[in-house]
Formats: sequence, structure tokens, C-alpha cells
Amino acid sequence: MSKGPISQFIEKHYLHFNSASLVDAAKAYEQQLANGAKMMVSMAGAMSTAEIGKIFSEIIRQDKVHIISCTGANLEEDIMNLVAHSHYERVPNYRDLTPQDEWDLLERGLNRVTDTCIPEHEAFRRLQKHIYKIWKDADDNGERYFPHEFMYKMLLSGVLEEYYEIDLKDSWMYAAAEKNLPIIVPGWEDSTMGNIFASYVIKGDLKASTMKSGIEYMVFLSDWYPKNSTNGVGFFQIGGGIAGDFPICVVPMLYQDMEMHDIPFWSYFCQISDSTTSYGSYSGAVPNEKITWGKLDIKTPKFIIESDATIVAPLIFAYLLDL
Repeated sequence: MSKGPISQFIEKHYLHFNSASLVDAAKAYEQQLANGAKMMVSMAGAMSTAEIGKIFSEIIRQDKVHIISCTGANLEEDIMNLVAHSHYERVPNYRDLTPQDEWDLLERGLNRVTDTCIPEHEAFRRLQKHIYKIWKDADDNGERYFPHEFMYKMLLSGVLEEYYEIDLKDSWMYAAAEKNLPIIVPGWEDSTMGNIFASYVIKGDLKASTMKSGIEYMVFLSDWYPKNSTNGVGFFQIGGGIAGDFPICVVPMLYQDMEMHDIPFWSYFCQISDSTTSYGSYSGAVPNEKITWGKLDIKTPKFIIESDATIVAPLIFAYLLDL
């Protein structure tokens, strides 16, 4: 398929510095897929609140990603946007807010993420009553699931349909649920739904063991990776933090701790980050540092794009979709 106008534009004008890295990374991602490699996309920050689902959902539908790692916030905030979009408020002048202004937002039930406020009642609480029932049913039946599996159950059950406020095709979580795409959610406890689940455990309403743990996510990934790495598995990292650091470690874990010395390194690596290389920063570490940790090979194609992921990721995805 020939490239569309967006792809043609970036090929013509994105010729140097970070813009050139964007094009190089997109072409290498495309080549990975052409070679039969699988691709992991890791997603940190507030990409779901930034509505990455508008394009990432199509990446999922077209099988250009095969496994996702994301924070608990991204897992839930895509669904929150699905059911409460009209209640979100944008605050373009967020840099000028005083502490009193911030307090006033809290009093109105608005939780700010940079320039966007998530409505607590319509988003968090609307999901809470439905997800609790699914948690409780599993708990009563002695069943255990991963955080994303509970979310899939809620989405596919149809209980949220009455609340939909955006086109369903723009929800990346719904697209992933339809494909039963594997998702790794390290540190899920550090999310609104994770906090809510913990509160039910404290009150004695649920057992902590009903929710499968981060260790079990790593065990799952340690089984998935060897089965899917025949032609390589690439790693496309949006942002930094645990969403990237957790899953990328499966390779050195299998090699060093499981002594699987034939396990292949990640076959591609790209990170979009605005973090700088300083003070022991992981998010700002250059890709070559990962060679010393047994994550990447000397010959692994490596890219780092030092820019805003909300600008860069949609452009790379557009290129992959021939837009």
C-alpha cells in the first residue's frame, strides 16, 4: 500500500535531529513487522487521557502490536474517557493556577493531569460499581485474574454501554479486549482502581489474592516471550518508568536467572522520552546502557526520540498505518 499524505509529509520534511530519528524508528518498526517479528508497546505517562486511543486502537486492530505493557493509570483512563468524556475539563492555562485554584478543582471533583481534568464522580465512581461486582463474583467463586482481564470482562459484558460518550472504535482498551491482547500492568496497585481494590481488601470485602500479582505478570511474560521470539520481539517504549523497565527485564531474567542462554535479545528498541540522561535516570538512559544489562544486543536497532510522546507516537503510528 502506498503511503498517505501524513507519511509523505514526514518523509519529506523530517530530515534531521529528532524528526529524522522519528522517521528512522518508524521505518525500522515497519521492517520488524515485515520480517515477521512481534512488537511490544509499553505506555507510561497519561497517554490514555491524551486520547492516544484514537490511533492506537487501529494499530491494535491491524495487528501491528502483539503485546502491551502499561501503567494501571493508562489501563483505566482509556475506559474513563470512554464513559465520561463530556465531563472532562481542559485547563489550557494550567501553568498559571494558584494553590487555591487547584483546591477549587478538587472541591469540584476534578483531578488534574497537566491541562486535562478527570471528573471523579463520572469517571472513577461510574466504573467502581461495575468493576466491584466483577471482582466480587470472582472472589466468591475462588477465581483469580490479572487486572487487565477484569477490565476486559467489564468491557465485553456490555454493562458500560449506557455510558459511552465517544466512538467505541477510539477506545484502545476495547480494541485490545476484542482481540484478547496480552497486557502487562506492572505496579497496578499504583492506580485509582488499584487503590479502590485495596480499600475493599482492608474492609474485608475482597481477598488480595483474587487479583493476580506483578510476579505472576513476569511469570506470564517469561512464558510468552520464548514462544513468540522466533523472528524477534521488538520493544517500542512510550515514556519511561515501570511500564518499560518491568517487561524489558524478562530477557536478562531468562538468560541469567533461568540460564536460558539461547534466549534472543529484544530485536528492536525505540523510546520516546523527554527525560534527560542524568542523576542515574533510567527513563533518560541512552539505549546502549541496556546492552550492559543484557537487554539489547550490539546489533539491535536502537532509537531514542527526545520529544513529547503525544506528538511523536501518533505520527509513528500514522506512518505504520500508511496514513
